[in-house]
Amino acid sequence: IAPEGPVTMSPPRPTPSLKAKIARRFVKSLAEVWTSREPATEGSIRERARRIKIAAYSSMARSAGSRRAWSRALLAKIRGRRAKRHRHLRSRRCLGLKRKRAGSRNMALNEASGVGELRRLVPGGKAMDLCNLLEETSHFVQCLATQVKVMQSMADRYSV
Repeated sequence: IAPEGPVTMSPPRPTPSLKAKIARRFVKSLAEVWTSREPATEGSIRERARRIKIAAYSSMARSAGSRRAWSRALLAKIRGRRAKRHRHLRSRRCLGLKRKRAGSRNMALNEASGVGELRRLVPGGKAMDLCNLLEETSHFVQCLATQVKVMQSMADRYSV
């Protein structure tokens, strides 16, 4: 049976771009930083700078979503879960459940090509295989570039 009269459907909502997501979350995080403003002393300025940096990284990681390993690792580091994980790994080592290590040949190849440095730079990179590391690095760099554009546009807009 055909419906009577015109059928109206609302158009699908466009998904916000990565830049818009980062900007929205960063502004919200900055608002929280600035509401707890204290008199400007050297220590408070450093603390505020640290909180702004954390706001920038957390807004970027939350915008990327939990599907990305680097975003999960970055958020876990910000939330302070890293220490708990290390304690768990130490307790497993004490029980004799050691992790398998890559052969020296693979490690030499990885280190020679700069993969070791890449693993150090990308959050969560130490636990990734080479293929995932390159994919996550690509996305991480894309998000960093977007974050820089957002911050630059904010600085341009609000500078006097």
